[in-house]
Amino acid sequence: MKLIILDRDGVINHDSDQFIKSPDEWLPVAGSLQAIGRLSQAGWRVVVASNQSGIARRLFTMNTLGMIHARMHDACADAGGRIDAIFFCPHGPDDGCACRKPRPGMLHDIASRFDVPLGSVPLVGDSLRDLQAGAACGCAPWLVLTGKGRATLQAAGGVAGLPPGTRIGDDLSSVVDQLLGEGA
Repeated sequence: MKLIILDRDGVINHDSDQFIKSPDEWLPVAGSLQAIGRLSQAGWRVVVASNQSGIARRLFTMNTLGMIHARMHDACADAGGRIDAIFFCPHGPDDGCACRKPRPGMLHDIASRFDVPLGSVPLVGDSLRDLQAGAACGCAPWLVLTGKGRATLQAAGGVAGLPPGTRIGDDLSSVVDQLLGEGA
């Protein structure tokens, strides 16, 4: 099975320091939905792994998060794509849970649900915590320069400051171009 794990905010949709709190605030990054469509049509299973501490912060409810994700599912379908599952951590940064990235709990749950080892599964994110969670599970980390990606790369002092083996793409579409071009 070809599996890819995507962070949501900053990879699929535009990020906001004030959080994405409603379906109307969910706006796709240019080309991201079409990239998911190309993955789906090439036989990949697309899974989203996202920290959603806005729930713990009481900025939005689980019902609202469901509506945001319904909008994302519909938009992907309109672009010929499919998101096979969405995993999210509803906890705050100080809750000490095992599922909040950079901890790998959410990724272990994905491996269990899909019954696949995560070794070399591409994980695409825009923050260091995404890459760290992926590296802890043996995923192949990809940093996109959308969302917080450029700031992440700068704060790391370049690619050498990122988890070993991290590759960089301008955006999700660029990563998909490389993955599909390599026959991965």
